[in-house]
Amino acid sequence: MNAKEVAGNRAAEFAQDGMIVGLGTGSTAEFAIRALGKRAAEGLEITAVSTSIASTNLAESLGIRVATLEAHPVVDLTIDGADEVDPQLSLIKGLGGALLREKIVASATREQIIIVDDSKLVQRLGTKAPLPIEVIPFAWPLIQRALTERDLQPALRKGTDGAPFETDNGNFIIDCTFPSGIDQATDCDRWINALTGVVENGLFIGLTDLVIVGAEDGSCRLIRPS
Repeated sequence: MNAKEVAGNRAAEFAQDGMIVGLGTGSTAEFAIRALGKRAAEGLEITAVSTSIASTNLAESLGIRVATLEAHPVVDLTIDGADEVDPQLSLIKGLGGALLREKIVASATREQIIIVDDSKLVQRLGTKAPLPIEVIPFAWPLIQRALTERDLQPALRKGTDGAPFETDNGNFIIDCTFPSGIDQATDCDRWINALTGVVENGLFIGLTDLVIVGAEDGSCRLIRPS
């Protein structure tokens, strides 16, 4: 069995009747959404707040009711994937292109569950995945230059047609590689977001309550903050 599917199925078990459930975005989060859809078909009554148009469309196709943060500003449980998870349960997210909405929903969530397989666990953030940075399109050349001046390796994300990838918010994403990884994630988060034209970045610090690591043998490992 797919290890991420195992983790997604386990995470869906945490949803209870009447909950407002945040839905992440990306291939891993899709497993959880499908598991929630199966439970909804069996009678589970939840209302979802989605982090992307793609996740909204999938949830609605599975019979899950989707609402807005305006209607439900407090989310009981959010299930999402991650591109990297460090020992402090800080994350890099955003390779699916929905980092801004994912961070907004995470900040409104009582309990955030992250689902991954072993390949996403790292000792230091930025050693396997680049850090996605969502930027205003007008400002991307200036931000790219500022990142390059710090001896980093920024690259404007492109879509399948070769044009700049656009988020659901109409912004661009710069994927920034840190040659030696990210040393101080909190400081990094702060100075990147201080660059004029940056909307948000994919560092998720202090937002994770539980990481579920799935395995192909069907088992799961649950990791909580120490």
